[in-house]
Amino acid sequence: MSAHVGAAEDSTFVRTYTLTRGRTRPRHLLGLDAVLDTGPGRAGPGQAEECEEIIALCREHRRSVAELAGRLGRPVAAVTILVSDLLDAGALVVSATAAYAPAGTAAGARPSTPTHLLAALYAGLRRKWPDAVSYRQAG
Repeated sequence: MSAHVGAAEDSTFVRTYTLTRGRTRPRHLLGLDAVLDTGPGRAGPGQAEECEEIIALCREHRRSVAELAGRLGRPVAAVTILVSDLLDAGALVVSATAAYAPAGTAAGARPSTPTHLLAALYAGLRRKWPDAVSYRQAG
């Protein structure tokens, strides 16, 4: 490994450490699939610029924690801590919606098994791309 690569990894680690103010655990337990929407609150003045980006992304439409991490290019653990801060400030809320629920699921119900989770994923993909071609199930 070259010295340049090691320095880049160190700067990424230091940036993540400062981004979360040294914290390694969020105050709220959030799954990667937790869907977030904007709330009436605002990000505090001392929060990272990524907090404003998170709010802007969620303002466009609801986003999951995993999607936010991917769009920001930050580790999921760091984004979860920032999201937790924004939940405390009321700038974000966990969306209790059936937007990702398969047909016949009660509003606000979360998938309870891997099969339900896959069905919810399938339903969400079908809503996003209704004209997509469905392939026959293997097996």
